[in-house]
Amino acid sequence: VVVHGFEHVVKSKSEVWKQHKTVLKQFLTDFTPETSMSLALYTVLQKPIRDHIEQYILLLTKLSEVLKEGSEKDAVTSAIKEYEKLESFISQVLDEACFTKALWKSLSYKFTDLLCVPERRLLEDSKNLPISASTNQSDRILLFDDVLVLIQGNSFQSFDLKLVWVYEDCRKKSALGLYRLRIITPEETFFLSAKDPQMKAVWKWKLNQAVRQALNGKRDFPLWGKTGEGTEPPSSRCFSYVFRLEGKLKGTSYEGEWHWGKPHGKGTLKWRDGRNHVGDFKEGLEHGFGICLVPRQSEDRYDCYKCHWYKGKMRGYGICEYGNDVVYKGYFKDNMRQGFGILENLSAEHPFKYTGQWENDKKNGYGVWEDKDRGERYIGTWLDDHRHGQGIVVTQSGVCYQRTFHADKMMGSGILLLEDDSVYEGNFTEDLTFVGKGKLSFANGFILDGTFMNKSGQGLQTHGILNTSNEQPDDRISKVQLGLDEFPVEKRWKGIYDQFLDFIRSGCKEEMEESFTGFHIQTSKELRKSQEYLFCQRGTEDVSWKREDILEELVQHQELESLQSYLEKALKSSLHPLGKLLKALTIAFQATYSGIGANRHLLTMAQEEVKYYAKKIWEFYQGLLHLALKQKGQLPADCEDGDTSDQKARSVVLPLILPCFYPELFMLYMLYHEREDDLYCQGILDLSLFPDIKLLEFLGVQKHLWPLKDLSLTTNQRRSLIKDKCFLSATECLQKLITTVDPREKLVILQNTYEEIESTVSRGAEKDYKLSMDDLLPLLIYVVSRAK
Repeated sequence: VVVHGFEHVVKSKSEVWKQHKTVLKQFLTDFTPETSMSLALYTVLQKPIRDHIEQYILLLTKLSEVLKEGSEKDAVTSAIKEYEKLESFISQVLDEACFTKALWKSLSYKFTDLLCVPERRLLEDSKNLPISASTNQSDRILLFDDVLVLIQGNSFQSFDLKLVWVYEDCRKKSALGLYRLRIITPEETFFLSAKDPQMKAVWKWKLNQAVRQALNGKRDFPLWGKTGEGTEPPSSRCFSYVFRLEGKLKGTSYEGEWHWGKPHGKGTLKWRDGRNHVGDFKEGLEHGFGICLVPRQSEDRYDCYKCHWYKGKMRGYGICEYGNDVVYKGYFKDNMRQGFGILENLSAEHPFKYTGQWENDKKNGYGVWEDKDRGERYIGTWLDDHRHGQGIVVTQSGVCYQRTFHADKMMGSGILLLEDDSVYEGNFTEDLTFVGKGKLSFANGFILDGTFMNKSGQGLQTHGILNTSNEQPDDRISKVQLGLDEFPVEKRWKGIYDQFLDFIRSGCKEEMEESFTGFHIQTSKELRKSQEYLFCQRGTEDVSWKREDILEELVQHQELESLQSYLEKALKSSLHPLGKLLKALTIAFQATYSGIGANRHLLTMAQEEVKYYAKKIWEFYQGLLHLALKQKGQLPADCEDGDTSDQKARSVVLPLILPCFYPELFMLYMLYHEREDDLYCQGILDLSLFPDIKLLEFLGVQKHLWPLKDLSLTTNQRRSLIKDKCFLSATECLQKLITTVDPREKLVILQNTYEEIESTVSRGAEKDYKLSMDDLLPLLIYVVSRAK
């Protein structure tokens, strides 16, 4: 190498060489031209430094002999040891170089062309220290400082030491009476067999030292001395590797953490076709949270899976962004959509959204489909991606109907609720045209019973009987409720409850909780951030929601008051399991009843659902509490009977969760009572036309309750200014209703309004005055009409 270096200098800097020729010649004054180059180089480059080290050792040894015991002598003694190590290191390196040189001479050109690298050194040869390999009965085994080479005939295998693990076989002897070492590499595992335990021990030690030094990127000092560094190499490593052999991973490259020959920990796997997976691995398989990009064949776009994986397959919660602008948020099992999930098309063309149950990658069970193009929503059951079984269709125009479906086709008769409060029972087509026998009930009480037909160009025709005996508007018709018998509340959203049940059954394992996460997250970018947060050390502000702390707190908060405050905090948190459950239920509820789904005929169905949510949340709270008590070695209390459980759900949980569903429920309630509200509004409008005194008289408010004494004016002045002065504070108080959403806040405002009315009356009467209901009701009507 040195000679080549000099030659390189000669070619590029010949002038320099000529200038310093005399100096170079002085180095070689003692040599004749016949002397070999290697001997000359040895004498010039090695001998002086070795002589120099020997002189230092002698000098320091003499110095040590005359020094007295103490710190100075200790320093000199340690210096002697270092020089002795250096002397040993030089001789060991030279020996290695000699062995390696001899090896290159003994091997054929076929091997040396591929294996001979100037800096590579031979550490052990099976010819010197006999050992054999189980792979095809190798002829020779060579251990270099960077690779392990098995030679057989005219071929060889080499293994990078950074990805070699040495495992001592538990059994003392194999069946053939040999002592074995198991060698593990990313794609192959084989045995090295020695005839006696000493041979095996030496090979094991040398292999481990070579692996450790290769991982450290530097040799020990001295090479084989007792330096205290004889530890085994770490079993976990970080390295890149390309898989070559046949199998699932052929041609893929992996960069990341390894453990005993397999990807384990965080890493990146890349396939030749452009697919890649970044995330957690366990024993060679994707396991934990990971992000997988899969190129689409037809276009330059990717499907992106941000998901939980289990033994190489998607399992648990994930967000998948497909290359065609469709997004799925929900649960997987064995790479297929399974359980509760939301599929949504975000593109402008044909937007749709499905929220519901999946089985084997298909829509199966209860679910809600919204077709934004057609402006309609289907609420009902599915089978193999088709509407199948009982279903309700709600349209943007306010028309809704209930039918039985079979593979997307409507079967049999159904019930059609029209916008003008008419109800049709019978058969009808997809475009809502009446056909065949049917009964049409009008809002005014008339009933038409007969056969309907639709002739082209002639419109709808009917042959039947019109019953006009009941001419009173029939409120029951406009308030018909759908979906109660067809979809029992306990059969809706099973996919959400099943996940939580699995979480509790697993003993609230943390990895199960990560799989149960997600619906509080709006985008996949947030999901990735949340996963990074979940897998690193949690911050102090969220410590209270660690699994152990959750179970600990549950035991502490069993008294009613503290339980309510604990549940309120838990249900509001997106990190607490109960909070995550509530978020998923809120999304399912909004998907059903918001927007197009706000139809008065679904009010009872929605109310039943919210009550059932409260019941399930209470059940899951009980499940978590039982688990917490068991882990503390306490016996859980006897199970509550159904009635007690329902009562607790209604009194404790329902008030806490109601605000989440209030906007949708309130809209349904308003639509359900639309006619009464119209009458009420007309009444308020009529009353607002009266001046104050006339209105007080009209409502029959007793004169001693009128707040006229509040104004220090003459009677005539008072009468002209009285408008907008009576009960002004109560009116302004009531008007705050419009700024609130929560029903409880509205009730507080009503209470404050009542107190304002009473205090105004008390001021007028100049004494504390308690209003009876007979007095309060007309006054309240007065304030309501003035508040408009």
